[in-house]
This record gives sequence, structure tokens and C-alpha cells, in this order.
Amino acid sequence: MDTDAFLAEVREANETALSRLGSSKSLYAFTDGELEAAAVASVAANVAHAAAAALEAYAAGASSDAAAAAFTAFGDLAAEHAGTAESISDDVPALESHDAVAALGDYGDGSDASDAERLGALVGYALVAKKLAEQSTGFFTGEADPRTASTFRSYGSDVEAHRDDALDALAVVVDGDADREAALAAATAVVQGAYEEYTARLEAMGVNPKPVC
Repeated sequence: MDTDAFLAEVREANETALSRLGSSKSLYAFTDGELEAAAVASVAANVAHAAAAALEAYAAGASSDAAAAAFTAFGDLAAEHAGTAESISDDVPALESHDAVAALGDYGDGSDASDAERLGALVGYALVAKKLAEQSTGFFTGEADPRTASTFRSYGSDVEAHRDDALDALAVVVDGDADREAALAAATAVVQGAYEEYTARLEAMGVNPKPVC
């Protein structure tokens, strides 16, 4: 399987969603309009916490060593980031799941999802997480907090590295076009799930979600 072509196809299929999730409105949407350090850190913590919980379940149900290793490594990264983000401010509430990545759970326990589908979902999550990390980096840069901005910048780089590991695992487990299409559908479902949450939150605040700036 050509992993570069797969990633390009995921991006192309979700071009609008990824563009808007990486726009200046993204954090505004996910913080429900509260663009303050504690709110931004809370979103980061809760998104990563939700991902870590989902990936723990993925790893427990994995059918291949390659998939299990990818899920465990990315899950550990997400859990570490959740804890780091939670510690940024005393005002960050206790960790809870965030609806932006609820679609990850659709491939968890009881779903009978394959390793290919779960790895596809993980690739989709990685694309969303990278966009949010970029926006958080920009926010804390604007707040004259270079240390926290650097934390998010490093997390974004780590997300990309683990995304590539997930793609390598996907190349191992995919057996034919049906597996590849299932992985693509799962990646798209996760990205679109985040985009739907973004859209719903903006609309609830009376903001047009379509313009990107």
C-alpha cells in the first residue's frame, strides 16, 4: 500500500474540513467563544484525553502487533499531552472527553472494527490533532507565552511522527482494496466528526462557520 497516496487522499477528501479546523475560528468554536488560556488548555487536554482512552481500547482489541504498537504509542503520547495541557493553568477543569473526537469511539469496543479501520481512524485523528496544536501554538505565541507555545509546537511534531508510524502499520495490515477503502472511510469519519462539532458550536453562537477567517 502506498501510504503517501493514502494520506493525500484523506486530505483531499477532507480538504474543506481540515482547512476550517485549521482556521482562526477553530479554537473560538471549541472553547465556545472563551479564548482564554485556561479554555484553550482545557480543549487540548480533553481532546487528547478522549483520544488516549479510545486508543487504549483500540490496542486492547488489536489483531496485529503492528496495529497494537501504533495504538499504544500514540495513546501514550495523547495521555502525556493531556496531563501537560491540564497543568498549564490552575483553572483547567478535570479531564473529560471532548466531542470533537467522539467519532474515535465509534470504532472502539463493540464496533467489530478491523485494525485497518482503527488505524484509518487514527490517521484522521492525527490530522485533526495537528491542526488544533497549530492553533494552540499560535494562541500562546500571541499571549506572549513562548514556553507553552513551544509545548504545543512540539506536540504537533510528535503527532506527525506518530501519524507516520500509524501509516506504516496500516501498510502492514491492509490486505486489498476493501481494507484500504474501510481505512479511508474511518479517517474521513473522524475528520468530519470534528468538523461537524466545529460547525455546530459556531452555529449555536450565531457565527457563520463557512468563512475561514
